[in-house]
Amino acid sequence: MPVPELPPPQSSLPEAASRFGTHVLAAAAARARDAGAAFGGPPAAPFPPAPPTLSAPSVPAPPVPDAPAAGASAPVPVADLDRILRGPNGLGTAGLRLTPREEPPTPPVPPAGAPEGMPVPGLYHHPVPEPDPVRVEEVSRRIKSWALDEVSLYPEEWEEQFDGFSVGRYMVGCHPDAPTVDHLMLATRLMVAENAVDDCYCEDHGGSPVGLGERLLLAHTALDPLYTTKEYQPQWAESLHSDAPRRAYRSAMEYFVSAASPSQADRFRHDMARLHMGYLAEAAWAQLGRVPEVWEYLAMRQFNNFRPCPTITDTVGGYELPADLHAQAAMQKVIALAGNATTIVNDLYSYTKELDAPGQHLNLPVVIAEREGLSDRDAYLKSIEVHNDLMHDFETEAAALAAACPVPTVQRFLRGVAAWVDGNHHWHQSNTYRYSLPDFW
Repeated sequence: MPVPELPPPQSSLPEAASRFGTHVLAAAAARARDAGAAFGGPPAAPFPPAPPTLSAPSVPAPPVPDAPAAGASAPVPVADLDRILRGPNGLGTAGLRLTPREEPPTPPVPPAGAPEGMPVPGLYHHPVPEPDPVRVEEVSRRIKSWALDEVSLYPEEWEEQFDGFSVGRYMVGCHPDAPTVDHLMLATRLMVAENAVDDCYCEDHGGSPVGLGERLLLAHTALDPLYTTKEYQPQWAESLHSDAPRRAYRSAMEYFVSAASPSQADRFRHDMARLHMGYLAEAAWAQLGRVPEVWEYLAMRQFNNFRPCPTITDTVGGYELPADLHAQAAMQKVIALAGNATTIVNDLYSYTKELDAPGQHLNLPVVIAEREGLSDRDAYLKSIEVHNDLMHDFETEAAALAAACPVPTVQRFLRGVAAWVDGNHHWHQSNTYRYSLPDFW
């Protein structure tokens, strides 16, 4: 299968900065006197130049938006929402803004023809512009062609669901600094493949907790190749075409490896192993009929979450955050918090969808209601608070790291992760085909 020849990731990191030590990161919080200043001015040096245009014409990428300090939450006349609606406070709550704001802005008016959707009231988030429609259309066209013609991903009766997922809008919104559509397609194929595994192995298109470990392990070899004897190698290679999830994983990973550095590819494999381990924990609870403790559920969600998506933001951006900086504990904490917060966003927006599905679906409001004896409404409101706390922690930690390590690739990577967080929320909010809010307000 031919794959595009993307240029190797470009790094502007000087050699000295690549030896950035853990002792520097440990002092980040002490040196970040004003977290809002972390992105309050221009970066320490210009971003590295975008790589040359690939096989598709380059569409100018919109800049990372000027994120407002508070979420655009509609006022709600509910007394016990007051604490949520008070908004952020303390160090780091505006740490990823490009310019400071004193007052929460008025939510932007959606452009004509933009998808509608109300944000969860009280949810801390940053409104973003509607994704570039030209890019959205092209990514949507290409991903459908890939799904149908290259990997035979789904039968005809699933077409409406595939279109309703709006993966083109999703990925364009999450990667505003991608230099070309080909770079966007790296993330888009992986996103679709990951959802195929989730749907077909775990969820509502034939999924089951029974035997899930075997299916995930064999599918993972499409990402992390098996090296075995000549006698058995052909059988493994043939197995990669045996079902839609494995076909999708194999193809998406081939495209990704053609553009990523070896360390970026291995980083992604590691995060996908984390994801699969999270799937298995949730499956174990389903087989046991057990609702976990809230802390246990949140531990599972740190693995079964969106982490593989923001962690490849540099590959999609056409540059590389060097492996030693990506592996620093402070950077790993930022990425983990981003994944945790964005996954609770999914829990909140998919709440009614999951309640309408057969069987019990674990999400944070369901677990809090069961384990803490709260009403459905109060458990949902508490879940909003959990999300907001995670978001504030993410911004605090990212701001401290940005202040401690003013290296262009670090700055750009942190801004890319923040853009992914904002784009993820925008997609959930606006995808009314998939999501609707509960009647709690």
